[in-house]
Amino acid sequence: MLVFRLLKESILFALNALVSNKLRTFLSLLGITIGIFAIISVFTVVDSLENSLRTSVASLGDDVVYVQKWPWTFGPDYPWWKYMDRPQPTTEELSEIQRRCQNAAAMAYEATFSKTVQYHDNSMDNVSLAAISDNFNDVKKLEINDGRYFSEAEFASGKNIALIGDAIVQGLFSGENPIGKEIEVMGRKLTIVGTLKKQGESMIGETVDNNVFVPVNFARNIVDMRKDQSNPTILVKAKTGITNAQLIDELTGIMRSIRKLQPLADDDFALNQTSMLSKQFDGLFGIVGIIGWIIGGFAILVGGFGIANIMFVSVKERTNIIGIQKSLGAKNYFILLQFLTESVVLSFIGGLLGLVIIYIAILFIGDSFGMTLVLSSSNIILGLTISILIGVISGFIPAYGASQLDPVEAIRSN
Repeated sequence: MLVFRLLKESILFALNALVSNKLRTFLSLLGITIGIFAIISVFTVVDSLENSLRTSVASLGDDVVYVQKWPWTFGPDYPWWKYMDRPQPTTEELSEIQRRCQNAAAMAYEATFSKTVQYHDNSMDNVSLAAISDNFNDVKKLEINDGRYFSEAEFASGKNIALIGDAIVQGLFSGENPIGKEIEVMGRKLTIVGTLKKQGESMIGETVDNNVFVPVNFARNIVDMRKDQSNPTILVKAKTGITNAQLIDELTGIMRSIRKLQPLADDDFALNQTSMLSKQFDGLFGIVGIIGWIIGGFAILVGGFGIANIMFVSVKERTNIIGIQKSLGAKNYFILLQFLTESVVLSFIGGLLGLVIIYIAILFIGDSFGMTLVLSSSNIILGLTISILIGVISGFIPAYGASQLDPVEAIRSN
């Protein structure tokens, strides 16, 4: 109880001292406020960016393996030009994988092409024409807004039908109901059977809003499915309880068998997964985090020196008061605690103001950066913890010096 009472008296004494010297308090607060604002704002932007990127990568499916020609990341000992001669995945290989793979819950084929889409006098360039196989919706869920998905019979026959994204609906139909209407792609008519819910574009550019989905057996009649630009892909989703590592092991054996590779021959295919991108982000954000500490550290250092300087001045001004307190029986630890608390309270208020400024800035900025900025609880705790530590470190030497003053000499100082 004595400790709490002393702490309470020290806080009240510190607040009274801070209010009595408004200009000095303001200048001291300014350094810490800028420092906390600098370091926590950097971490807030970095954390929000990392969260947005990881969410975008997760939308690709963390339980999906992508069989492709090109890997998402290149190893240092494998020159990129060696990938040039690799064959593209085909629908025939998809059929073989479907027949042999035991660890897959679903699999599908996808190839995309940039085309112009027209409806009457309206047209849109650089639309993504996505040719998909019948189980695509089981691997990557397409959320239907209106209409329906393709049937098995329509996939098998390669019927000229389409699912379109929200950007296509807005760009071509201007409020009309597109279901049952016909759009034109490369001189071919496509009947719209469904529209997709608006998704928005992720940080890695992944979206269905600008897509026109068609059955792969229709697309093979109007485009070359083997072109690199179309990025042909076999998507394989793991069964529940099966890890990606297990699925990749099985797919490696199946693909090497399908392509009749010799035991010592290198793989001529890539098995990609989202964890490959996540690992790249780990290194990137680790470096950015260090930069954030360096930037904020200098600002915090300046604020810490400011508080230490103010505390030395405060001790000097109140030397005779310290002498009177000690002559009346105040212990050294009470004097130490009194000035140390003043330093911590000052630093804490400065840090709190820095966090408030960040919060207000986030409210005004909103989604201006193309991502949602969030001041997380961990960053709030970090900011306040740094403030308290700076208060302790900056105020300890002045407080300790005050506690060691000789009462007689202190009273005579003025």
